[in-house]
This record gives sequence, structure tokens and C-alpha cells, in this order.
Amino acid sequence: MSKTDMTKADAADVTDTAQQSETGLDEAGAQLSTAPREETAVGGPALGVIGWIRWFWRQLTSMRVALILLFLLSLGAVPGSLIPQTSANEMKVQAFKDAHTTLAPLYEKLQLFDVYSSVWFSAIYILLFVSLIGCIVPRTWQFTGQLRGRPPGAPKRLTRLPAYATWRTEADPEDVREAALGVLKGRRFRAHTAGDAVAAEKGYLREAGNLLFHVALIVILVAFAVGVLFKSEGGKLIVEGDGFSNTLTQYDDFKSGSQFSAEELAPFSFKLDSFTGTYEKGGPQRGTARTFEAAVSYSENGGPDKKAVIRVNEPLKVAGSKVYLIAHGYAPVVTVRDGRGKVVTSGPVPLLPIDNNVTSTGAIKVMDGYRDKNGKKEQLGFQAFFVPTFAGAGKGTMLSQFPALDYPVMALTGYHGDLRVDSGLPQNVYQLDTSKMKQFAVAGGTGKANRLLPGETMTLPDGAGSITFEKEIKEWASFQISQQPGNGLALLGSVAAIAGLAGSLFIQRRRVWVRAVRGEDGVTVVEMAGLGRSESAKLPEELAELAAALHDAAPTAPEPEPDAVPEGSDPDPESESEFESEVEVAEASAEEPAEEAEESEGAEK
Repeated sequence: MSKTDMTKADAADVTDTAQQSETGLDEAGAQLSTAPREETAVGGPALGVIGWIRWFWRQLTSMRVALILLFLLSLGAVPGSLIPQTSANEMKVQAFKDAHTTLAPLYEKLQLFDVYSSVWFSAIYILLFVSLIGCIVPRTWQFTGQLRGRPPGAPKRLTRLPAYATWRTEADPEDVREAALGVLKGRRFRAHTAGDAVAAEKGYLREAGNLLFHVALIVILVAFAVGVLFKSEGGKLIVEGDGFSNTLTQYDDFKSGSQFSAEELAPFSFKLDSFTGTYEKGGPQRGTARTFEAAVSYSENGGPDKKAVIRVNEPLKVAGSKVYLIAHGYAPVVTVRDGRGKVVTSGPVPLLPIDNNVTSTGAIKVMDGYRDKNGKKEQLGFQAFFVPTFAGAGKGTMLSQFPALDYPVMALTGYHGDLRVDSGLPQNVYQLDTSKMKQFAVAGGTGKANRLLPGETMTLPDGAGSITFEKEIKEWASFQISQQPGNGLALLGSVAAIAGLAGSLFIQRRRVWVRAVRGEDGVTVVEMAGLGRSESAKLPEELAELAAALHDAAPTAPEPEPDAVPEGSDPDPESESEFESEVEVAEASAEEPAEEAEESEGAEK
């Protein structure tokens, strides 16, 4: 007689410790994962100093604590995004302190103005680093040992495993085991013969992906530390025709990591040849930039000049640094003369935009070379207000109607006296300090600023000179030059983390055993069973495919004649059928029928 079936035992039957010890499942399921197991001794002796140290180390290196620390690290970065940081902008920090006199002292004690270099953030960061390393090293060592070892032998009761199949065949047990070995190896199982059974295992990449994911987290943490400690970032506003050399004194503003040295600045320079900006002329997107690019000539380490075009999100990569285009504006060319007609200063004056239509403001400062009508040295200052497209006098407030240079107009308000640039205090180059200055009276004595078109001149009263708005209007571009040594490492870690996570989620580690023994009636009994790290519907399906493949080499034995049934056996008429390619799959009940249990024990004998 032949019998073919497959059962999926209840999870409680597999995990129950007593049953595992009885049937050998504890060895069969051992080392399916390298995750550390917590062992607690209930009612054992009190822990000593060494015991408490070991307990603390096990807790610190557990994945649960690593996830908690990772969450705390993310939570600790929130204040760094919401509160101004000293390393990023000291002026904003000071403005925040002036505006919040009650909160500022508390924030200073909590180091919220320096989150990423604070004691508490560094402690979380270091603990997470130690936790990941302490978790990965032993698991990697254990996984390496598993790769060098062999799958464990078959348990005593294969019927207890989640997926099971059996049938009888006339093939010799040795031939069945040889065929099973070939089928399993052909499907990329690691297989070997252990006693009367073939043991096979597959899915090692699941644990490899898990370890790769955690190693990638360490790489990302290292990249973050390298980026914070060795980064450099600065800004520079350049007018068309001017250039920049990557030295510390050339930057308008500069910030760097604590371990960065000015000697590490990459040796390169570039010149802004021209800036091109075009805008949508009509429709709901009127004024939206269509072309926004800077043509530059750059040289690396004193080499020949090269041409490049920098666009938004398309930086210039040179000497390990990136040059980003971040802003744009206009720089009207002005000429200032004294009362004798002598040119005191002439050149473009960058003005800062205050809206999307590039309405701009700024200051024109004449600090040296100017003398009044009596020959006395004095300083001049002009508050400038510029619009690239003026709506026209009497048509509302003087604001730009379009970002392009369609109808440029500049309004100037003149001052004379002391600009306070020699006081030793830092001063914004785009603002005037008029505390020690007097305003020039304009024509008609109205006190209002003079509006000038390109080519027009504003004459200062009492022979004080003049200022001319030249017809040439240059454009400027603002660049950010950054050197981030940890970016490549962070990208590598991110890609590795995604690959490792995908492997740990979509690959199942499982084991298969094939036992072939000769029964009392001389017919070989074949048993197949599978065990996975976690329950999955794919395991019975895969076992069914393996059983069908093995059945081709060891087909079901023909049913014996009724009179040939051994004495004492109890044939089951419902089971007298040939083996089919599709193996029946059923959920195993918590308690096996007595007849089936007896038949399984007889097959094992």
C-alpha cells in the first residue's frame, strides 16, 4: 500500500520545548538565525559585579536598545532643525536670544544652540555606535561558522515539522537518497547525507542581508561624523566679470567642522563670465524663471582654463568640491564724482532682491577719496532702491512688475558724514549706518529720493558732486562652495542598507530533510519535511515541488494485492491511489490521530 500526504503542524507543536526535546527539533531548528537569545535564570543566585556588567552589555548590544537609540537620535535632531544653530548662523542665534530673553538661558543650558556637538547628542550617538558594533561582531562570527558548517541531521519525528510528505517506493533507500541529493543541489540547496537522511539548507542570504543592513548603519554613522567634523561650506557673491579663488579670505561667509583646516581647501578658481536668466512672459506662471544659468571659466590647481555652465541643482564639480548656483540679482554700474568733477569711484554695486520680481535694495558707500567743496575729507553714502521693470510714475508703489530688465529705474537717497566703517564694529555692506550722517536735500526740498533712469545723473546740492546711474547694468550670481568628504560614504551606506533590508525581508531561510528507509515489508518509505525560520505558505509549496521532482526518480510502489497484505496490517482503502504531481496540503490538528501516529512510528522503524 502507498500513502501520500503533506501536513502543516500547528505552531504550538513546533515551538513547544518539551516536544522539541522529544523529537529532536531543537537541533534541527538551531542556528536558523544569529539573533542573540536572552537567557534568564529564574530563582538563580544573585548577580555579582561581573554578572551585572554582562547583563548591561547584553542589553546595550540588543537590537531592541539599538532601535531605541536610533529613535532618540532622530528625536534629538529635531531641535537642531527648529532652533538656530551657532555653527550655521551666529547672527540668527543672537537675534533669537534678543527676541526670547526667557527661553534663551534655558536653551543655552540644554545646549540647544549647539545640538550636534552637545554632550547628550554625542552620548546617544556613541552608544548607538557601540550597540551596533557589539551586536554585529558576534553575529557575524556565528554566521561565518554556520557557512563553514553543514545543515543538522534530520529530527526523529519528521511528522512534527510544519511541512511534511511521505510515500512508498520500490527504489533502494541508497538510490532515493542519492536522487534527493541531486534534486536539492540542483535547486541550490546546501545538502549532504547524514545517516539515513539527506539534510539540506537554503536562504543564507537572509542573514547576510540582515548583517549587511546593520553594517550599513555603522557606515552611515561614520559618514555623518566625517561630514560634521571635516566639512567646509561658504558663500560668495560674484558680479559678471569678477572671479573667485578658493581661499579663506575670498569668502563672504564661511563655516566648517571642528577638525577642518584652511589648508584643506581645494586649490581652484573660477570667473563668472555671464549670467543668463529668462522668464515666462504671460499666463499664470508669469515671471517664473525658465533659464537660470551661470557661464564660468575655471581652473584647477593652476591648470588651463576650462568652460562650464552652472545651473540650479547642477553644480560645478572641481577638485573634490561642489559649486552651487543659489541666487541671482542686479548690480547697477554707478559713478560718483566730487565737486571738482573728479571720479571718486565707479563700478557695479550689487543690490539684494526682496521679492520674486527682483525688487532690490542696497547701499553705495564712498569711504575714501572724496572731499567736499572746501577740500575737507568726508564720506558719502547712498541708499539705493532698484526695480528692473518699473510700472511708471503715478502707477502705485515703486515695486518691480517683472524680473527682467524691461524698464529699470533706481531711486537714490544721499547722505554725507561718517559711515562708521572705522569704528571697529562689523557692518552689513548692504545697509547704511546713518547715525553720524546727514541727508542731502533733493531738488524742491521734498526730502524724497531721486529716481534715475540709466544714463541719468543726480547732482548733489551745494557743489558736493554728483552720482550717475550708468547705462550698463550687470548681473551677479551667488554661489555656495561646499566640501563634504562624507557624502560618498553616506551614499554607499544607504545603498547597502537598502540592499541588505531587501534581502532580509524577501529571502526565507529554510531546511529540508529527506529520509529513506526500508520498511518491514521490504518496500522503501520516503519521508520529506521542511522547517523555516518563520511560517510561510511558500514552504509547503516548495516542499511539494521537491517531492514531485524526487517522485520522478523514486515513483510510488504499486499497491499490493489484497491477499498479499501482511498479517496484522490495517489497509486504508481511501489511501490506495497513485502519487500525483500536486501533493495535498492540509493544516495539521493539535492532536494527531492515533492510527496515523502508529503508522508514522512504524515507518521510522
